[in-house]
Parts: sequence; structure tokens; C-alpha cells
Amino acid sequence: MTAVPASRCPRPAAANDTGASAARPPTPATARADASGSAAAAPSHRRPLVEVAAATFGYAGRPVLRDVSFTVEPGSAVAVIGPNGSGKSTLLRALAGELAPLAGTVRTTHRPAYLPQDSRPRSDIPLSAFDVALMGTLARRSLWRPPRRGDRRAAHAALAAVGLAELRDTPFAALSGGQKQRVLLARALAQGSPLLVLDEPFAAVDAAAAGELEELLLSLREQGHGLVVATHDLASARRFDRVLCLNGRQLAFDRPERALTATTLAATFGREALVIEGSGRAVAAAAPHRHSGHGER
Repeated sequence: MTAVPASRCPRPAAANDTGASAARPPTPATARADASGSAAAAPSHRRPLVEVAAATFGYAGRPVLRDVSFTVEPGSAVAVIGPNGSGKSTLLRALAGELAPLAGTVRTTHRPAYLPQDSRPRSDIPLSAFDVALMGTLARRSLWRPPRRGDRRAAHAALAAVGLAELRDTPFAALSGGQKQRVLLARALAQGSPLLVLDEPFAAVDAAAAGELEELLLSLREQGHGLVVATHDLASARRFDRVLCLNGRQLAFDRPERALTATTLAATFGREALVIEGSGRAVAAAAPHRHSGHGER
């Protein structure tokens, strides 16, 4: 298990409890085959994939997110909600090992497959959908080592898992917004990690594409993956197992029916930021914005 204490930067890969280097992460059979070409089984252990305890995160010693404690079990999905600037992306960067906590601990059993915002390849580089999915295998091989048969099988299996096997040779730039997001998810799946950390995957796609992507993510949960997904769509968050509410600090971590109450949502977003349906239930928050640099997210 990889522990990231406040006094030490995270290691690039997970380690087990004895301190020895961890084996390559287990991989769902629908996501990829291993390097030998055989299908890997879905993760079956029940130890938490993520354990965050009394953690504070920030930049240059300045806290931007305080008092965070939660766990992610195999086969469970956690929605992370909060207004722009609440610390969602900061938290996800910490889970991905890009940012050490200022206080507390972050423990992960495997290096996560991380899909940040603005992670699409440059449009001027001629890449196919398969090429983009194959990039995921760089998590376990050198940039200078050509992909092997197992890497290619992993990319093909990942595209099949997201329902785009028939578009593998299509230029990435020619795909629709929803198809591009699914290819990026395939790239994450090709890494072979049982833990997916996704920052606003439903943003910048239409409602139909977002719905398809949501169903795909929930199907991965059923296969044993752990999911941590930042979203502004409260209707989507209601389908997750747990909801983590942030606004500079943790306001709630509970089942949707307990976390998404009027009181908690008002404290999280402010009433003026919520979209209310006819029944009076909040269904969405202020639309997300794209960001860059190292400011608070």
C-alpha cells in the first residue's frame, strides 16, 4: 500500500505493506489482457483502494483544502462535488500522486488511472483512436520501448470495453465529443489499474453522450473498479455509492440520500449556484470551467 505522508512527496508507483515494489496492478478482463496475452481477472480483494485521513492539501505551503477523510472500496463509486475553486481537482491530483498532502495521509493500494481535465492530445498530431488508447500502456513501459503484443492487446481490449472497437482506426480529431471522452477513458483503462480517478468526464459533451459515459462508468464499478469522479451533475452523483462534498474543506461524505440534502448543498454551493427542478430537488450546480496552472481548483 502506498502511503503519502505530509512530509514526503508521493512515489511514482504503489508499494505493498512490506515496502517491496508492487506487482503490476490487476486489470479487469474487459479492459485489457496482460503482457503475456492472457486475460486478467477483475479485482476481487476488499481492502480499500484509497484511504485519506485528516488530510490538508495546497500549493507552496498554502492550504486550499482542509480536513479531508474518506475511503474508496473496490467496486464502489465516489462522486466529488463542489463549486469551482472548492478543491476538487486538487484532491484528484493528490490521489494521482502528483501532489503530496500538507498534513495527514493519502494511501492507495495501486497507482490510479488518472484522467484530468484538458487531457486530450493535440489536434495537430495525427493520432487514431487506437493510438490514443495505446498511450495508456506508457504507465507500465518506457517511452522509448516500442509497444509489445500485450500492450496492443490491452489497447484493443480497452477500446472494446468502451464500445469503440470498430472506430479504432478513426482519427481521434474526427470523433465526436462523447466518442473522444470514451477513447480517453479507454486510455485510462489500458493502464490496468483497478482505481480510476476522473476529473469532470461529463463536461463538454452533450446530454446523450454524458448519459452513455455515466452508464459505462457504472458498469466498470460492477466489474470491481473503484471510481473517484469529480462532477457538477447532481443527478448523476445520486447514482454513485458515496458523495464527497467540498468547499475548501470536507462538508460531507455519505450516501447520496444523506449527503445531497438541501442544507449540505446550500453550504457547498450556495443556493444561487444550484439548478432546481420542478419538484424542488437540486439537480445541478454551476457549470464547470476549464482551468490551467497551479491555482486552486
